[in-house]
Amino acid sequence: MKKLLQHTASDISASIVVLLIGLPLCLGIALGSGAPLFSGIIAGIVGGIVVGFFSKSSLSVSGPAAALTAVVVTGITSLGSYESFLFAVVLAGCFQIILGFIKAGVIAHYVPNSVIRGMLTAIGLILILKQIPHILGYDVDFEGDERFFQSDQQNTFTEILQALNAIQSTALMIGLISLFILLIWQTKSIKKKKWLNLLPVPLLVVLLSTVANYILEFTASSAKLEASHLVSLPIPKDLTDFISFFTLPKFSSILNPSIWVIAFSLAIIASLETLLAVEAIDKLDPLKRITPTNRELKAQGIGNIVSGLIGGLPVASVIVRSSVNVNAGATSKKSTIINGILLLLCVVFIPGLLSKIPLSALAAVLIYTGFKLVSLKEIKSFYAKGWDQFMPYIATTIGIFLTDMLTGIVVGMLVSLFYLVRSNFRSAILVVNDNNNYLIRLRKDVSFLNKPIIKKHLQAFPDNSFVIVDATRADFIDKDIIEEINDFISNAPSRGISVTVKKGNYQPMHLLFKQP
Repeated sequence: MKKLLQHTASDISASIVVLLIGLPLCLGIALGSGAPLFSGIIAGIVGGIVVGFFSKSSLSVSGPAAALTAVVVTGITSLGSYESFLFAVVLAGCFQIILGFIKAGVIAHYVPNSVIRGMLTAIGLILILKQIPHILGYDVDFEGDERFFQSDQQNTFTEILQALNAIQSTALMIGLISLFILLIWQTKSIKKKKWLNLLPVPLLVVLLSTVANYILEFTASSAKLEASHLVSLPIPKDLTDFISFFTLPKFSSILNPSIWVIAFSLAIIASLETLLAVEAIDKLDPLKRITPTNRELKAQGIGNIVSGLIGGLPVASVIVRSSVNVNAGATSKKSTIINGILLLLCVVFIPGLLSKIPLSALAAVLIYTGFKLVSLKEIKSFYAKGWDQFMPYIATTIGIFLTDMLTGIVVGMLVSLFYLVRSNFRSAILVVNDNNNYLIRLRKDVSFLNKPIIKKHLQAFPDNSFVIVDATRADFIDKDIIEEINDFISNAPSRGISVTVKKGNYQPMHLLFKQP
């Protein structure tokens, strides 16, 4: 019972931290998508409560995803109205449920560990660099923007340079103090004092920064933060105004052919984002629990149907909030569900209070989370494993950082595939010799890709030599390879070469290899 209460307390604590971080991200992604601001909040609530309830992922958090921003912008523009786009979200959810039933979730298990780890490192770098302008008080770009090339014609690095020329001193002071508190709270001396850890340190940071700015505002100090440097949450005047934030989809849009294209695009991208995210979060899980991916696709589908029906953005499992959830000490999916409930209660009862939170304090928490994801020890570990592990890791990191998550993953997968083919290419053929006696051994799978090296070796055997072609260890030999060997056997007598063939169990060898 005591252990259960302890875990519940950890989940509640983590849910509060995710709430604080997730709120501006939900708003920022809605802003960047060209959708109503409250649509991001709706997606966050649905991602927490609905997806959290149906999902069996222990630690992942769902909500509006930055990876879907471009699709949302395109969808709203091409369909002509946000209400029509909402129906596309509902259809996307239906597609995801179908993907779950046909067991498409197995795709996640084919992503190499080096690519998954590279993705986490890239997200960490993006968090650090994207939050530097916010900690400096330069809040021009929206929270949650993960793109290297931004819509304001800046990129991640030039945005930092712009921020250095427009520092807001109060925001910077709040951000630096917040970062200092986050770091000092990880020292052994603080960790030993249990009473200091009763309150989650990110919550402590947010409370202190909010109180500090309130004092500056109360004393009419010129140092107070303006509204542009605080969380900007839509505040309803009354219940009727609050209800107006919710929007019904336009069901008549079903006759528009474009809506099916948008819905399918949303379903595929949201599903891939989710599968990659849960695979990555499972790696961060201290208990190494494995998420049933097909069940996750169904849960995300239900979430998108609900979100689309009440006016929310499409949802997916997102790495940033999930990483914050892990680092905050969550132990089960109760954290996600409680986060959704708290988000709903907060926007209903205390939206004004939430709008007093300085963005620089939240930026400090995200920078701290980023440093947790970027591990020099891990980079050295992948380097020590060899180029076949290190290069996909680095390629994924750079690819995601400069483009987007899905493009970066594809780059990492292609590099992994290159090293796989290269490894098989090298190990498939072995040639050794003792004086004028040569052995060419075919191992594993010998495909047409090995044809150039086979031809090179066969042509290099000197005249009047003795050659053994050993195929006993081959599981597969391409017919092109067999043809090359047969040509060599046919021409060997004219060069005075004696050839012996050792055939394996692979049936075509018995049928197609010529007798010397």
